[in-house]
Amino acid sequence: MRTIRVSAAEDADFHSIREALQSLMPGYPEPVTILLSPGTYREKVEVRRPDVTICGTGTPEETVIVYGDYALKMYDENRKYGTFRSYTFLLDGDRNTLRNLTVQNDSFPRKKVGQAVALYADGDGILVEKCHLESFQDTLFTGPLPPKAMSVGGFIGPKEFAPRVMGRHHYLHCRISGDVDFIFGSAVCYFEDCDIICRNGLTDADQAPETGVLGYATAASTPEGYPYGYVFARCRFLSDGCPAGSFYLGRPWRDYAKTVLIQCYLDAHIRKEGFHDWGKPQAHDTVLYAEYESSGPGASKKRADFVRILTEEEAAEYTKEKVLSEAALTGEKDG
Repeated sequence: MRTIRVSAAEDADFHSIREALQSLMPGYPEPVTILLSPGTYREKVEVRRPDVTICGTGTPEETVIVYGDYALKMYDENRKYGTFRSYTFLLDGDRNTLRNLTVQNDSFPRKKVGQAVALYADGDGILVEKCHLESFQDTLFTGPLPPKAMSVGGFIGPKEFAPRVMGRHHYLHCRISGDVDFIFGSAVCYFEDCDIICRNGLTDADQAPETGVLGYATAASTPEGYPYGYVFARCRFLSDGCPAGSFYLGRPWRDYAKTVLIQCYLDAHIRKEGFHDWGKPQAHDTVLYAEYESSGPGASKKRADFVRILTEEEAAEYTKEKVLSEAALTGEKDG
């Protein structure tokens, strides 16, 4: 296994992450570990190969990868950049790992920049451990893309024409922050002991919606027939200055969205309905939105009528071992 060291120091192998990645010959067969010294790396990073580990050698706060692309950015011929090219970090490949670092998209405010992805993760066996993922709208995209975009050009980006291959992701001891649909996509994801931070992406001059809703933590697009989508186990849904009742736990980007909370803490910013249907009444019969033993001021047993409160026996189907098993990708069991 090859190890590469990236730092501002003169004796480092490379001084940027992109240079380190470009040093790998196409088809390089061995796993690679890239160690990042503490510092701020302002660059757009693209990992397009399997078996790469990128690890900060300090705390997540000390090692920051940041960029500022955004969906409403204009480029040649007055076309918009789009959501799926706005990422700071593209992690595209199987068995890739991020550890001990921050990935940030610092575009702001939301009404002027639109979607601004921090991490675009697509592949099987992805592990993101002890990382901070920070933006506002669309912070974390868990590929693959849904089969079809809702509008022409809606999926323009690095995987627009790629096969839609399902994968499993594990997010462990992470801090993920944003405001609108800031965890979204199709992958099978197990979020374990993570802090999900709801933020206000509006400036003081902007007016909050009349409904008082500032955002939605998740927007899953689980494909039809798959047993698992997003599972949050022992996570904390916390507020960064958001008023009580101003956030939903999620809404369905596609009609078969699955999002399940197991023994999570919910602060007062979570609305009593829990989940929103995104104006899709037909999805009431197809989504799986469920909770088991939620606690905190945002917990409630009187959720929207399409939200389930799981029994102990039902909750036992959502262990890490089951969610991240090979069977989770077969689509044979409908949860």
